[in-house]
Amino acid sequence: MTFTRRKILTGLAGLAALGVAGGGARYWLGRPADPVSHDYELIAAPRELELVAGHLTPAWCYGGQAPGLELRARQGDWLRVRFTNHLPEPTTIHWHGIRVPLDMDGVPYVSQLPVLPGESFDYRFKVEDAGSFWYHPHTTSAAQLGRGLVGPLIVEERAPSGFTHERTLCLKSWHLDKQGAFTAFSVPREAARGGTPGVLSTVNGEHAPALELPAGQVVRLRILNLDNTLTYRLNLSGGEARIYAIDGHPVAPRALGKAYWLGPGMRLDLALQAPSPGEEVSLRNGPLRLATLTGVGDMGEPVWPEALPRNPIAEPDIEQAETLRFNFEWSGTLSSEAGAGDAFTFWQVNGQAWDINDKTCADRPIATLKKGRHYIFELRNLSQYQHPIHLHGMTFKVIASNRKRIDPWFTDTYLLGKNETARIALVADNPGVWMFHCHVIDHMETGLMAAIEVV
Repeated sequence: MTFTRRKILTGLAGLAALGVAGGGARYWLGRPADPVSHDYELIAAPRELELVAGHLTPAWCYGGQAPGLELRARQGDWLRVRFTNHLPEPTTIHWHGIRVPLDMDGVPYVSQLPVLPGESFDYRFKVEDAGSFWYHPHTTSAAQLGRGLVGPLIVEERAPSGFTHERTLCLKSWHLDKQGAFTAFSVPREAARGGTPGVLSTVNGEHAPALELPAGQVVRLRILNLDNTLTYRLNLSGGEARIYAIDGHPVAPRALGKAYWLGPGMRLDLALQAPSPGEEVSLRNGPLRLATLTGVGDMGEPVWPEALPRNPIAEPDIEQAETLRFNFEWSGTLSSEAGAGDAFTFWQVNGQAWDINDKTCADRPIATLKKGRHYIFELRNLSQYQHPIHLHGMTFKVIASNRKRIDPWFTDTYLLGKNETARIALVADNPGVWMFHCHVIDHMETGLMAAIEVV
């Protein structure tokens, strides 16, 4: 499992050291000059953004914007992204929720070496599942995501979805002071609790934007939580809204209800009947307004699409499944003697804490699964804080909880409530070593991560 640079260069066909663009080259967005279906050139580089009025923030951007350039593909197609790193430090891209081969997963020293400043890497994989996904680094994650390296990846259904209108809404709170300067992305006292929160909420990089929707018509809202820490209690001030997909995977359409808890890394596809001309509804986090949605144009007739087609996920057989148990628990103290450069340890999985500075952690997987076999994971949260538990490489089915009624659905991230025990099921159908972690980033970086191997 320990790779040298020579082994990576010779063993992973995706790596291409291509050099850097000429001095003064602009951020090049979108398709390359010789486009092949759904190909992109994507650059990560610093750029100043006006997130706080009248002040510039030294953000890090994909494609010159934060959140990054929206990438799109069609289900069943190959997505090819030539990624170039113009940052002052190494980075990678992880494709959150996409079932990729291991060498495309973007985890440093597990699937690839970090992409060094001035290098490029070709990510190439087939997108089997339609839905709303996203991409981000898996290196120095709190700082790199915190600076703005997050972006949406939308995989369109093979056949028309029935939605005529759609909008992608990327939620992110920023760790900024009143002058737009970055504050600490992870504070030990907060990392040992619910995580270090940002203070400036944005939708698509703008605080409390006003968004226009075609009046009276049904609009698909792809809502992505790209935050380091914050769980949103999503609700609308009015209007009719129905849930069509959770974390990219279709569900039987149902009313949004009073609120939906959307943890870091999670996504929600809503169908909303837009307000009448000149009227508005608010998208909110609890009582706090995130965006204002206003109806514009002539009043249209609402057409509610049928349920979205199911993605080709293997159905786990609960009767033959082997059960594995995972305890997520607090383990540290704030009086940690971690020195400069050392990682604090506040969290652990089954008594083991991940050390983000140890490149060999993945050599010691917490569980080894047999390819093609069926498993139930029992997830036990032994803490007073929520943990959005994310699994790379595979999709699982949520089947039970001791805290709430479960209508089973497929996902890649489950928001495990305080003191909750949940059961998820999967078929181990993707060989490799896969990260299994909390998506509160400073929980992950202070121990709450493990490796799952499929052989």
